Amino acid sequence: MSNKVAIFPGSFDPFTIGHESIVVRALPLFDNIIISIGTNSTKMGFLSIKERIELIKNVFKNEPKISVEAYEGLTVDYCKKVNAQYMLRGIRTAADFEYERGVAQMNKLMLPEVESVFLLTTAELTPVNSTIVRDILRHGGDVKQFLPKGANIFELLSKRSKK
Repeated sequence: MSNKVAIFPGSFDPFTIGHESIVVRALPLFDNIIISIGTNSTKMGFLSIKERIELIKNVFKNEPKISVEAYEGLTVDYCKKVNAQYMLRGIRTAADFEYERGVAQMNKLMLPEVESVFLLTTAELTPVNSTIVRDILRHGGDVKQFLPKGANIFELLSKRSKK
């Protein structure tokens, strides 16, 4: 019997309690989950890829079924590379569903052996999204309630300002 490997792809800039909830709830479904940070060379992120990897690894440091990696290119090509049979996605709204459905259908045409698995966000986390959290951070607001407990983002940002 082969391992059930899922990737959870995204930019995770930053990784929020909504992302954490999806991963934690998906743990019983898979043998391994690779949180996969897609890189986009045309987009300047708030956090560097290295910082995002460090933050997410810290959140899941006690969970051996989870790993964190960055990748470039098509997500379906990355699935082949890591032998993933599943793509995990979180759905917050109807608009998310419509977008994710289109992406999943295209991925299925390109790589039929990989299934997309959608988990609905819990009701209380529906408004939490990286774009809003990032904007609050950029303007010096307090985002602690929107980030996982192990996400040492303020420590990272203070290290960055000392450089």
